[in-house]
Amino acid sequence: MTRIISSLSEISDPYDALFCDLWGCLHNGVKAFPAAVEALQAYRAKGGKVVLLTNAPRPAKFVMESLDKLGCPRDAYDLVVSSGDAAQDAMFAGAVGKKVWHLGPSKDDGFFTEVPEEWQGQAEITRVDFDEAEGIVCTGPFDEVNEVPEDYRPKFLLAKMRELPMLCANPDIVVDLGDKRIYCAGALAALYEEMGGEAMYFGKPHPPIYDLARRKLSRLGGAEDARILAIGDGINTDVAGAAGEGIDCLFISSGLAHDQFGADPQNPDPELLRTWLEARQRDPLYTMGHLT
Repeated sequence: MTRIISSLSEISDPYDALFCDLWGCLHNGVKAFPAAVEALQAYRAKGGKVVLLTNAPRPAKFVMESLDKLGCPRDAYDLVVSSGDAAQDAMFAGAVGKKVWHLGPSKDDGFFTEVPEEWQGQAEITRVDFDEAEGIVCTGPFDEVNEVPEDYRPKFLLAKMRELPMLCANPDIVVDLGDKRIYCAGALAALYEEMGGEAMYFGKPHPPIYDLARRKLSRLGGAEDARILAIGDGINTDVAGAAGEGIDCLFISSGLAHDQFGADPQNPDPELLRTWLEARQRDPLYTMGHLT
């Protein structure tokens, strides 16, 4: 049975590094959570390393710029590793061809324009119209506030007929933008697979993003898996990913599933939490309401 805690400091001493989710843990897409920021700052002050591990489809540079705007200071973390980083490697390696159709908002253009150092001078990826594409790179709906996956069924039918592979740069299904729930690239990729199309994933809970995080963490001294704690609110991404990697997990219950554990988001009801986790066959080592 998961142990309900009230602060990160209660259980953080055995861990050398955190793999901490962003959306729902550190911010809500509109502003950073001050208590969460302070918890990460305090952990770093004790010598711990904080890796912000996110399914954002943009490379780390752009995620950091977004965090600046949301009010999350850079002294709250050491590294950002994104699904966008891991998916970029696959795209530049030619996973979905050299001519790709970008399904996603213009804010994700950096996925194509910010070429990683290791791919500079050899990456030959070109964004083209759908009719010319060899594959699809999906970073989300064009209009994430108003569109739903079903809006793309006609286009996906054509893509399936042409056997176009899809690279999904963000496996998340939904996130909460303030008080509004919006669909992510993972929801579109799920529909495409349901229709018989091929989709590839590189963010949580899939191994590539964890492998990349470990490589980048190694440059700061590294940490054994037994001394890494994953933190997140996604039962099918953060919690499932940590379980798959053999990493301890702290589940943040006030995020995506905030309405499942009683009236007080900060204090999840133990019985409701137990029943909910059992139904999903997940057992994170720790649970807390908000990250504090």
